[in-house]
Amino acid sequence: MRLRRSVIALMAVLGLALVSACNGDDSGGKQADNGLQKVNYLTSFNTFGREAYAYVALDKGYFKDAGFDVKITPGSGTVDVMKLVAGGQADYGIGDFTATVITLGKQKLPVTTVGMIHQRSMAAIMSLDGLGINKPTDLVGKTIGDQPGSTNTVMFPVYANAVHIDPKSVTFLPSPPPALPNLLASGKVQGIGQFVVGEPLIAKADKKQRKVITLPYGDVLPELYGNAIITRSDLAKDHPDQVKKFTGALLKGLQDTYDNPAAAAAILKKYVPGTDLDVATKELTIMQKYIKPVGFDGPLGEVTLERVQKVIGLLEQSKAMPVGSVKPEDVVTMSLAPKS
Repeated sequence: MRLRRSVIALMAVLGLALVSACNGDDSGGKQADNGLQKVNYLTSFNTFGREAYAYVALDKGYFKDAGFDVKITPGSGTVDVMKLVAGGQADYGIGDFTATVITLGKQKLPVTTVGMIHQRSMAAIMSLDGLGINKPTDLVGKTIGDQPGSTNTVMFPVYANAVHIDPKSVTFLPSPPPALPNLLASGKVQGIGQFVVGEPLIAKADKKQRKVITLPYGDVLPELYGNAIITRSDLAKDHPDQVKKFTGALLKGLQDTYDNPAAAAAILKKYVPGTDLDVATKELTIMQKYIKPVGFDGPLGEVTLERVQKVIGLLEQSKAMPVGSVKPEDVVTMSLAPKS
């Protein structure tokens, strides 16, 4: 499975590189034959229902109205998205904000974030009734399946610190993402790392129809943002108007998705025929309270300096990254982020 995944990832990179080479995109993009600016966009991971908002923006012409000819390519996780954007193989991508901050604390990549998709982290550990995990302290001594380097794994020490357990008391079993639901259903692991929107997929994979147990990181770490919009630092600096227009178009798609999950799932299926409409609709319905959590009254995509500072402080306190390795301006271009 690892070899297959590596081959798929390599093909995606080569495909993006070819597109980039054809575009000659080195300073804000070139014009397509239709007069629109060519843009390469990466989803956060694959083409699950949670990614529908980009296809909504494409289908409804929001990107076109903003002057863009957008190519959407499935991403393969935050770190890979960051590296592809940094290398110029993509112009924009989606990645978990906390994982982005932690990564930038360890290696300097020329990327920045310019807006939030989720105002609360969707990272979680999921289990099934009867496997021994019902609350955070039950994680001690358990085995959790997850992809190495995934957002859930990277963030786990922060979560463990918040729920007062030793992160080393939990074993993480390296497992390819497509295999996780069946791995859990088989009982070979007691839990898996997932975004909260993975609940319908897990329920469908379990033939015993057991109750899905979800331990959301955001319940104990409400300060953490979820997915963020990532772009290259030079693009944000040299072409701020383009970034604002693209972000605005993408967030229009997100607003429509928030307003009507079922319609967004139907649009996704037009572009990704293998989409399970029921699962995708349920994913997007769950996602609503992470796009706009209870009590949130800011604009869609909002980022505040105060919260970014809190996130950095929390990660430093949890020893997820060295103290002083990152400043807010290293991870967010505040001038381009939506504001109240």
